[in-house]
Amino acid sequence: MSGIFKRGFKQGLSTVWILGKVIFPITLIVTILQYTPVLPWLIEVVEPVMYLLGLPGEAAVPLVLGNTLNLYAGIGAILSFDFTVKEVFIMAMMLSFSHNIFIESAVASRVGVNWFLIVAVRIGLAIISAIVINLVWQGGGEMAQYGLATAQSVEPNGMLEIAMLAMQTAVVAIIQLALIVIPLMIVMQYLREKGWLEVFSGWLAPFLKLLGMHRNTSMTMTAGLTIGLAFGAGLMIQAKKDDGVSNKDMHLALIFLVACHAVVEDTLVFIPLGISVWPLLVIRLVTAIILTMVIAFIWNQLELRKERKQHEHSYHTL
Repeated sequence: MSGIFKRGFKQGLSTVWILGKVIFPITLIVTILQYTPVLPWLIEVVEPVMYLLGLPGEAAVPLVLGNTLNLYAGIGAILSFDFTVKEVFIMAMMLSFSHNIFIESAVASRVGVNWFLIVAVRIGLAIISAIVINLVWQGGGEMAQYGLATAQSVEPNGMLEIAMLAMQTAVVAIIQLALIVIPLMIVMQYLREKGWLEVFSGWLAPFLKLLGMHRNTSMTMTAGLTIGLAFGAGLMIQAKKDDGVSNKDMHLALIFLVACHAVVEDTLVFIPLGISVWPLLVIRLVTAIILTMVIAFIWNQLELRKERKQHEHSYHTL
């Protein structure tokens, strides 16, 4: 048990180091840019688009960083601004659906799923969810409390104070990241070495039938749900080779996973933002189930129609 803890802790530190090299400079730079003419100018340009999503212009910064870099970069940028609870929740929901576009879309193409399809689904879900939440939720107007990070009540005076504030914000962001990632990696290490990931794969098989997929897709789904698209890429690619997952099942699995992957990590990581994370998980899960079932139904109908046409053609030929 102590060996598993050490290996998980080491993996957690390694992950914090890798991600920290992104989140620390991003948080530092964004915090400093708040007090320069650059960021206000950018905010003014994109503010009309953000308004349609129920967000201020500043929200463009975490959304762009989260989509082009990774989820942690987007969260680091959120920590650098003052947003309301509703605005933070909308951004968290959007980033849950659409983050790390380049890497995770590349993974989709490696397992035979069209890159453009995955990008379109993720961005579409992000935009639709923001519009719906903005229209439906009338509350959430109070300022968000970012866990260990507190709102700055006094404006910094001079470059030295700005630099100190930026450094403090970046350090706190790394501490919060470590408090979440390291325990998570220890748990994942335990599950992996004890064979629980394979057990989860067996449990998942009956559920896949409801989604229109065969049992041999279970390992691909388990990897995506527990580790995520980026971290689980190798396992997913190998599972496709070993288990002989069909093109249809892989498309359905990836469509489900782009809406709901890394359900533990991508949910808990939003805790420092001071919002309730359970709605994030429920919305992602329900959306993934409905979307996958609808696409599976349409796909099956198209296949039946194609088979009927082939049968009729064979009959008339005879």
